[in-house]
Amino acid sequence: MQSTRPIRRLNVSDTVAGLVRAMIVDGRLAPGERVNEVRLSEALGVSRTPLREALSRLAAEGALFSTPAIGYSVRPLTVDEFEQLYDIRPMLDPEALRLAGLPSRARLARLEALNRRFAAARDAESAINLDDEWHLELIGGCPNRVLLELIEGMILRTRRYEVALLRERPNRLRATDDHDRILAALRAGDLPQACAALKNNMESGREPILAWLTSRADCGAT
Repeated sequence: MQSTRPIRRLNVSDTVAGLVRAMIVDGRLAPGERVNEVRLSEALGVSRTPLREALSRLAAEGALFSTPAIGYSVRPLTVDEFEQLYDIRPMLDPEALRLAGLPSRARLARLEALNRRFAAARDAESAINLDDEWHLELIGGCPNRVLLELIEGMILRTRRYEVALLRERPNRLRATDDHDRILAALRAGDLPQACAALKNNMESGREPILAWLTSRADCGAT
């Protein structure tokens, strides 16, 4: 396992989760590989406590699976899982926005500010955090809490796939433009058009991620 520069950020468990997630995506932690906590904590320069917090979070996302008396292992990234997961949010998010209705001026201002920060993000982890924050702010007025909880769960499950998407700057720029189109429709008071633009945004990452997964499989990484 290649070493990684020690972490100096305050929110250590969040940072560790992002680094381990990236290691899974780029193959440094191989599909099916058992996570050696001692070696990994040394490589990342952190203690076992934040590492275990991060591993628990990644297991909740579906990136790892836990076996009693054995520990954590890496769950493979697969086309089948991706296709099953990625078909769901284009159905859920537009309905949540429809139920939320047109946002207030204050919410629109927050969305515009978040999108500017998203456009300026320099790495995949920052970008995906801001993208998730943007989408949750967009539908934050939805009165159906069960629907919101379903979306939050899907965000976690698709996160490791979207890291591969958002580490490419052209994909981040395209998503920024998608967000701008949604916001333009909302500013114009056209909720149906905003919902349609949101559905398109939810679907736009499908082909780039499938291409990445196919290339990864061809290289023997899955």
